Amino acid sequence: MDMELSQNFLRAKSPCAAGFRWFVRNRHDGNDYQRVLDALVGDGRIEDARWLMHQFGPTDAVLEVEHLEAEALVFAGSVVVHGELRVPGLLAVGRSLQAGAGIHAGRIEAGQDLHSGGAIFCAGPLQAGGRVRAAWSVEVGEGLGASDVRAGWELRCGADLRLEGSAQAGQDIEVEGSIHCGKGLRAGASIRARGPIRLGHGLHAGADVQSGNHIEAEWGLRAQGDIRAACSIRAGETLHAGGEIEAGPGYGIYAGLNVQRDAWPSCAWVHAARRPPSLLSGWWEGGGAAA
Repeated sequence: MDMELSQNFLRAKSPCAAGFRWFVRNRHDGNDYQRVLDALVGDGRIEDARWLMHQFGPTDAVLEVEHLEAEALVFAGSVVVHGELRVPGLLAVGRSLQAGAGIHAGRIEAGQDLHSGGAIFCAGPLQAGGRVRAAWSVEVGEGLGASDVRAGWELRCGADLRLEGSAQAGQDIEVEGSIHCGKGLRAGASIRARGPIRLGHGLHAGADVQSGNHIEAEWGLRAQGDIRAACSIRAGETLHAGGEIEAGPGYGIYAGLNVQRDAWPSCAWVHAARRPPSLLSGWWEGGGAAA
């Protein structure tokens, strides 16, 4: 069903003066919502279109095409592209976004899920209200926020990675900022972050784990390689590394923070190639309690 805009509705949302003047001058028959968004984008008023969609909300409309290439797109409903999608500017949808092949965009905003049958390349930030899924890589030049992220190959983020749920990648996870996940973090290869890694559940890596700050998990940490942090390493339960576990100078390593001391041998054990000298809590497999 078409949604209509009115001057009174728009005025109540306190638009900028230039945007309101544009609306008054460019009224379309029936003030069809999506047509207004298209007209704003066509006139280069991308941020005005984005603002209007945030104020007026999503629709149930569906745009379905074979391929899509545009300078910018602001669509209030869902977008389904059977092939490749290329938008060097803003790509914003009120509901879900799905592409059968790759997605290349300058900036992505999706009200719900985002799915790609290929890779997702986003030069700027990516924000999704639901899940982000890519059969291949997910590469974001700035921050990434969503409920969950899953990449068949690498997951790379140029700023903070903030998820309500979990992140999973078939290969490396590399984040230039911090990692905050309400649930877990899993990679087939290494996990690296310049900032802290904070997890509501646990971590599993097929290679090394490295943080330029603290590593904190409510559950356990497990890596086939080393676990290294510039600051402290804190696990609510177990710590397992195929290589070494190393905290920063003057910082400690803690296992079993969420486990009673009597349960440390089964629920807070620590395994590594050698006993970490800064291990302050947990059950070292080779020699009893750490403290």
